[in-house]
Amino acid sequence: MQRTEGNTDGPEPVRRWRRSQCRPGCDLAPLDVRHLLGHRQPGTGHREGAAWPGLAAVAGASALAYAVSHFLPAVNPSTVAVLLGALAVNLGLHRAVLHPGTHVASHRLLRIAVVLLGLQLGLPQLLDLGLGGFGVVVGVVALTFVGTTLLGRLLGISSARSLLIATGFSICGASAVAAMSEVAGGDEDDTAVAIALVTLCGSVAIVLLPALRGPLGLDPSDFGRWVGASVHDVGQTVATANRVDGALTTAVVVKLSRVVLLAPLVAGVSLARRRTGTPGTTGAERRAPIIPLFVVGFLAAIAMSSTDLLPGGVLSAAKGLQEVLLVAALVGLGTGIHLSRLRRTGGRALVLALASWLLVGATAYAGVVLLGA
Repeated sequence: MQRTEGNTDGPEPVRRWRRSQCRPGCDLAPLDVRHLLGHRQPGTGHREGAAWPGLAAVAGASALAYAVSHFLPAVNPSTVAVLLGALAVNLGLHRAVLHPGTHVASHRLLRIAVVLLGLQLGLPQLLDLGLGGFGVVVGVVALTFVGTTLLGRLLGISSARSLLIATGFSICGASAVAAMSEVAGGDEDDTAVAIALVTLCGSVAIVLLPALRGPLGLDPSDFGRWVGASVHDVGQTVATANRVDGALTTAVVVKLSRVVLLAPLVAGVSLARRRTGTPGTTGAERRAPIIPLFVVGFLAAIAMSSTDLLPGGVLSAAKGLQEVLLVAALVGLGTGIHLSRLRRTGGRALVLALASWLLVGATAYAGVVLLGA
């Protein structure tokens, strides 16, 4: 989450929440071309590095992630992307010259990916799901989110990290973590750890869930509902459901219905933090929009998709671009996973992630059984 400067006892703090920075402290407009070439900070003369070297490295790592996934179809590109970023930073390959570019990838590109995700949704999909099906989706999201948050408190994990893990597992993985990070009050370590854990568990689900279909007695349609209600990332949902003939369409409909709940959840958490005066919420942050601007863009994209005004080719291209940008963003986020820092709270965070994964899977299965009763 972007910070403000100053304190509540001094002059009015500088509002930085409107900016999408190339790196912390950058005060240029989000689309200013000087981010790519390097620039001096207005008023301070401080030299900011060029973003293009880091973006070039991210592009190369993204291409490698897709290549690995091509030759190993069971491995999702998102998983490889996070691992490549983490390897780079922990092997000392993430040099200072790359930092501005990887920051752009992990922040700006991820937010663009969230907006484009909205074009995959539409109100007709909710109607196809039915009232009972949507009720199950809401129940799964609510129980997973609340249960994970409470368990994180019991484990002594920071509220921000617990909140981000809960959001990622209950809604839609990395995209949901990115949206909630604007209001969670945590730091980049919290975001990176949450995304790494939700990506790891979602990738394991691609192999594990199809193997459980027989023992759980699920037909293809019910298996699709279970996958859509429990797997985190949209791409992981597609990869999991695609392993069982006849499950894909139902899984995608249920999954995208979960994604629709992202904006209400972010708005609800933002309002709750303001009303309760959550520690760490500064005056400038309380005056920031209830819903981050890119989440508003996500809602606008849903509305646009629901009008059927966009040609199928445009929607297909946007879907492909969204997937590529997400993989690139995950490379950047992977560079924020420092093993030395992760060891301090990583064990508890991993326990929380596994518990949340079990909770969402069990709750989703119960909902599927209830619908079929």
